[in-house]
Amino acid sequence: MTMPLVPPPLLALGAGLAQHLLVRRRGPSASSVVAAGLIGSASFGLAASAASGFRRRGTTLHPQEPEQASVLVTDGPNRLTRNPMYLGLAGVLLAHATLRRSWPALVPVGVFVVLIDRVQIRAEEAALHGRFGSTYDDYCSRVPRWLGRA
Repeated sequence: MTMPLVPPPLLALGAGLAQHLLVRRRGPSASSVVAAGLIGSASFGLAASAASGFRRRGTTLHPQEPEQASVLVTDGPNRLTRNPMYLGLAGVLLAHATLRRSWPALVPVGVFVVLIDRVQIRAEEAALHGRFGSTYDDYCSRVPRWLGRA
């Protein structure tokens, strides 16, 4: 399956720019700074921890080449979600919308999540299934794509 042309981090950056353009004049409040800080820190920590786990295991972090995965990472944050790095990026976007106190700034978050879910993750899942077979299927049955129940 062909990978999307836009790497997910650039897609997230574009969503962040769209958020900025949607609400240029709205500044943060003290409570939005605290809430955004908590959401952003947790989200960044989730993504960084997952990336670190991939590096430790010696497998690819490149979202455009999931077929290059040498190991199926199922520990650390990957015990809670099959996509901790994408969940982290979405969380950072949510933190930015929270900081800006803007409902319209949630639209790019939703667009990012839908594009990642429908295009990027589906392509990655097909590649990982091809690479790891029933081991990957078992992992998918235990761990949700995002959060919640598998």
